[in-house]
Amino acid sequence: MGALGRVLLWLQLCALTQAASKLWVPNTDFEVADNWNQNRTPCEGGAVEFPADKMLSVLVRESHAVSDLLLPLDGELVLASGAGFGLSNADSHWDCGAGDPAVFRDPDRFSWYDPHLWRSGDEAPGLFSVDAERVPCRHDDVVFPSSASFRVGFGAGASPVRVRSVSALGRTFTSDQDLAAFLASRSGRLCFHGPGVLSVGPEDCADPSGCICGNAEAQPWICAALLQPLGGRCPQAACHGALRPQGQCCDLCGAIVLLTHGPAFDLERYRARVLGTFLGLPQYQGLQVAVSKVPRSPRLRGADTEIQVVLAEMGPEMGGAGRLARALLADVAEWRRREEAVPAGAPLGFHNPVFDVAASKELPWPQPLSGAPKAATGSTSHSYFVNPLFAGAEAEA
Repeated sequence: MGALGRVLLWLQLCALTQAASKLWVPNTDFEVADNWNQNRTPCEGGAVEFPADKMLSVLVRESHAVSDLLLPLDGELVLASGAGFGLSNADSHWDCGAGDPAVFRDPDRFSWYDPHLWRSGDEAPGLFSVDAERVPCRHDDVVFPSSASFRVGFGAGASPVRVRSVSALGRTFTSDQDLAAFLASRSGRLCFHGPGVLSVGPEDCADPSGCICGNAEAQPWICAALLQPLGGRCPQAACHGALRPQGQCCDLCGAIVLLTHGPAFDLERYRARVLGTFLGLPQYQGLQVAVSKVPRSPRLRGADTEIQVVLAEMGPEMGGAGRLARALLADVAEWRRREEAVPAGAPLGFHNPVFDVAASKELPWPQPLSGAPKAATGSTSHSYFVNPLFAGAEAEA
């Protein structure tokens, strides 16, 4: 690899080790239809009512004519340039419904732990995250909308939340002292509420093999928030023998590949390989993949962590996930054979397309297990596919 190639590789690796970002989706803006009980913004000349006993901050972007305006006991209306309210006779607006007031919905309904309310800053087609990792992880940068009002709740009993940084109201907080002062201020209390604890720790995930999300303790609250619209119960999976990966709240149809790894394993490059080499093939259409580092499964020995590859069937046809799981195991075995084929004492300079760096004595691929897993038994269709050339990986489909 030339000097320019090494520089570009170094820059690329630096980019891969930066923290991911999670973006807060909902807001409490006046002009958002979902924020009103009638699922539409107040009509001209109508009565507007905010919950009297709730703290809230509402951004108003436009001018509105209302007949009545009931404000909360503790809150604020933030007027954008040109926005405002004027009084209007309701009788002059005959098309304003049945005369019932437009009531602003409960601003406390948005929970930090609800995976529906977050969006990843690096989403890509074909990728998804297990439920626990859809909520901000400990190495994530959390971003709240700078051009909208919002309110976020921390439920009672939930474990403390720690993230890398928090950006809100035009400020970025990277120290607990500054964040605590903001949360205690009036602006902070209008945006955040509840007994939960939020803290920050400016720690990058500098390990190329990835970092554990750190939301295992919070998963019961994550699942409760996720399933609340469904009455707290998981929907029935559309297949027999559905699986539940680490971090997932409900069963899904597909396959799970578990990889042990050494310190030279590069999670981002492996994820890119799965997407670029396999997922775009016609036989794997309808699949989505989630790749992350998780705590070691009890059936694996010799490592504290492992790489979990979840292959989810998203379409009506089934079976593609099992085929892709076997293909990934064969792919792992192929790179293993290439490394073992290098004669002793030979310079380790062959090109590794997964990592794009010269191979080293520390193998980037998973290390052998002490024993190969046996085929699962029982009434379900679970099975393990073990490649005898590479005992450091297994798949469940």
